[in-house]
Amino acid sequence: MLSPRQRATTLAYAAPEEMCFGFAPHPVRCGHDLLIGGGTVLPEVNFTLPPVSLDEQSFPEVRQLFQTMATRILQRALRLNQPSLVLEFEHLYEFTDRPAWGALITADLRKILDDFYQRYGLQTALRVTVADIREQERPPRMRTGAQLVQMLQAFEQCADAGADILSIESTGGKELFDQALLLGDIEAVVFAMGVLACRDMEFLWRHIVDIARRYDRIPGGDTDCAHANTAMHLAHQGMMPKVLAALIRLLGSVRSLVACEMGATGPLKDCGYENPIIKAIMGVPISMEGKGSACAHSSPLGNITAAVCDLWSNESVQDVRLLGGFAPEVFTEILIYDCRLMNAALRQGTAPGLRDLFCQADRAEDPQSWMMDLPILYATAQRIVEVPGEQGRNTAEIDYQRTRAVAHYACTILSEASRAQAFSLSPKEERWLERLTRTIETLPESGEELRMRVESHYPSLFLPAEYGLTN
Repeated sequence: MLSPRQRATTLAYAAPEEMCFGFAPHPVRCGHDLLIGGGTVLPEVNFTLPPVSLDEQSFPEVRQLFQTMATRILQRALRLNQPSLVLEFEHLYEFTDRPAWGALITADLRKILDDFYQRYGLQTALRVTVADIREQERPPRMRTGAQLVQMLQAFEQCADAGADILSIESTGGKELFDQALLLGDIEAVVFAMGVLACRDMEFLWRHIVDIARRYDRIPGGDTDCAHANTAMHLAHQGMMPKVLAALIRLLGSVRSLVACEMGATGPLKDCGYENPIIKAIMGVPISMEGKGSACAHSSPLGNITAAVCDLWSNESVQDVRLLGGFAPEVFTEILIYDCRLMNAALRQGTAPGLRDLFCQADRAEDPQSWMMDLPILYATAQRIVEVPGEQGRNTAEIDYQRTRAVAHYACTILSEASRAQAFSLSPKEERWLERLTRTIETLPESGEELRMRVESHYPSLFLPAEYGLTN
């Protein structure tokens, strides 16, 4: 029987000052008796292929590459006396499109991790992140297409092959969001994230949690890469307003929270920069990425993201040769030293000071980093749980009201910070902030009313029935 949704109405912490890296109210134990969120920050290494063809002929070589990468990572951990870590196998589309391929690599990695545990006592866990291949078809069929069937098969087969933690970067609403972002249509952005994405999360995570429980695996969580990270990368490259990306950053927390309300327990996945908000609400352990993810992308968030992490990740690094070794093992070492510093602070009782330094180092550099400051993230969590959720009330409507409440708060905090000159905004950014504020102030009371405003402008981009919407 598929699990019902348990809507969060309270916070896991009484104040933001209670939150810190290494500790979560509800730690997770998995893999080789690995405790995540129980008082230690652990590295989570994400590694991927170098430029290589991926087909039937090359697949045996690809399998061997993954085995070699994993072995090098674990050997580097042993040389540095790192007793425990998490490895993430993040699917390329081909590994989900052909579920047997992803399962075979998962089984290969499982065998290597088990061998290192038996021989050296190295405690590890394996996260497998299945790709959301539904977006390959446009408009995507989120609930009825063949791609959904393949995705769920990939989850099943990877769970059966030995994945400890199951995750995904789901893309519900992205088909509308991308076009709305390009046009600067704020109402359509809110609809895509607060209505379509939330509806898809509830549908999808009901199935993922069911699979995880049937195979006794951990349903890790989702990330808002499809919306908030897209906006962050574009803004960081000067291709869109930073204040818009900062607004979208907070909005993404509402849709990602749905995974936990459906039963995901964490550790949430690294590229979910909204994870601290969800940790504040649900008390689950979280993985985060920052300066060590520069191998995958540049961002304005290098230190501040470590403030309340339980796993510290590098995002994804290709298996290319560097002077210090192959890149995955080199970034393993970088993560180990970052974690060693945080763990030393935890042991000495100075962790709150280091946490605050992480925040102070970044927060004034960019509106997006300002929104990652811990008091702001905590206050965002408060706005979410304060939205009434009376029995019998439409759950999708509550998701929209949560998104709307977060949007109002985001505009308020950005305007206050701008007036206080907490960070520097160009005249163009100032005008964009004024526009954002006006638009958010006039958002309709209901998600259905917003749909009426938006849908006619994008008649062919998304299929309402694929989100449980009537025509």
